[in-house]
Amino acid sequence: RIETKMTFFPKWLTFLKGKEAVIANAIIAILTIGGQQLFSFFTFSCPCHVGQNLIYGLAFLGVPALILLIVGYALNNQTWRLVMGKRSHFGRVTSSNWLLKCKLVCFVLCSITGRALVAPVTWLAVTLINGSYYICAVSEYVPVYYYGVAPNVTTSERSRILATFPCSQLVPPELTRARDEVILLLRYQSQVAGWLLIAVVVITVFLSYCLASCFSPLSFLHFRYWSSYVHNEQELFDEATEQHSRLYAMQNVRKFFGFAPGSDNVKEIRIPSLKEWQAISGLAFLKRVDEEHYDYSLLHDWALKERASGKYLRIDEDP
Repeated sequence: RIETKMTFFPKWLTFLKGKEAVIANAIIAILTIGGQQLFSFFTFSCPCHVGQNLIYGLAFLGVPALILLIVGYALNNQTWRLVMGKRSHFGRVTSSNWLLKCKLVCFVLCSITGRALVAPVTWLAVTLINGSYYICAVSEYVPVYYYGVAPNVTTSERSRILATFPCSQLVPPELTRARDEVILLLRYQSQVAGWLLIAVVVITVFLSYCLASCFSPLSFLHFRYWSSYVHNEQELFDEATEQHSRLYAMQNVRKFFGFAPGSDNVKEIRIPSLKEWQAISGLAFLKRVDEEHYDYSLLHDWALKERASGKYLRIDEDP
């Protein structure tokens, strides 16, 4: 049994490898569904007033979806790679490869948008299937023939009465049946719209993957290899970036303090002067030194410009 379990987990790990995007999208969708349920339970309360229901319902339906879309764009590294790399992409573009560059940008934008739409589409679908927001937003606009009680009231009075239908405690007893029929109708419309939205999104995603696979110059196994390579390259690059920046920063820290962090045998330490403390303190932006290099911090700028002279204090080995 132990051997069976040991072979079972590697198979699952192999299956899940390369599907990080799918897993991440599933987690985002689940978190969005949970957040929507909590959001509806604790914050949503229809005002049941003419003119306010529509604004309130659409705000709860659309504003969180818009925020989730913006957050989806902001949390995607490809967004900032595209924005910050625009000059390097288009600075030396000629007429011969302009079309290729545009295709690349469109492909990246579609990929970013596809991932950013996961949370807002999930929010819209779940809220429409729930029906509460839609009922609140459009209750006062239900066609007149659905309201068969007291047909002699004015249009404004009818709208006022219909606007109270989402709040059962405000509806007179003689209108309870009409209210139930209207709520059932609106809930049906909202749920149908939610399932249609899910169907359209699923079909669109499936067709997009099919078209991308058909026009891809790579075979299936070659594409899997390319995806694995890009993933591993990014991981190794991040590890090298962490180590390189740490070693580079350690040189500047050693110059300022006279020793490197983690050293076992420190003989002496450097005592920075007041002027040097002031030079590395405060706020600073990325500073351009020349055409190819930047200063990343005030300490970095100090280390490149100043000599490490000054007062040193010898450290006794024995306490």
